[in-house]
Amino acid sequence: MDDLKISDALNQPVIPAERLVLRPLRPSDAGMIAHYTADKRVAEGTRAIPHPLPPGASEDFVARALSPNRVEDVWAIDGSDTHLAELLGVVSLTRMEGDQSELGFWIGAGFWNTGFATEAVDALVRANPHKARTLFAEVFQDNPGSARVLTNCGFVYLGDAESWSVARNGRVPTWTYLRKMA
Repeated sequence: MDDLKISDALNQPVIPAERLVLRPLRPSDAGMIAHYTADKRVAEGTRAIPHPLPPGASEDFVARALSPNRVEDVWAIDGSDTHLAELLGVVSLTRMEGDQSELGFWIGAGFWNTGFATEAVDALVRANPHKARTLFAEVFQDNPGSARVLTNCGFVYLGDAESWSVARNGRVPTWTYLRKMA
């Protein structure tokens, strides 16, 4: 945890990884967030991203992520230090009761199958900035790539459930995962 730096603006750690860094969002990220999430495949892989994306939605998302009253910490997956895109996707932790957090992530479709999601999730899990004793995550059952990201990062399958997807306008079967932290 010595590698963590605290951002003065958000009191949210900047978390280094091998090919990327996890950093707090900034207003300038809104355009790339809108670009990536305009891809129906990205939106349909999440619970909360609508498709089509309404005007101003990415700016609102960044504003919520920067709010001092937020319950979700969102990091940009930034590859610019290694000559990659400044924003590859996002990873987040949402505070839950009892020292638990829920992890979420998405990657721009052009960066799928590159290991960036696994690297970002692994870095966030190792850093454990919420000091959570348990992390939860869920993926849609038609997204086995995201399930592999979780299992590669030490999450274990907990069970099946359903979640609402705004982009799909319906309930979607999910796999739920758990990671107990040391």
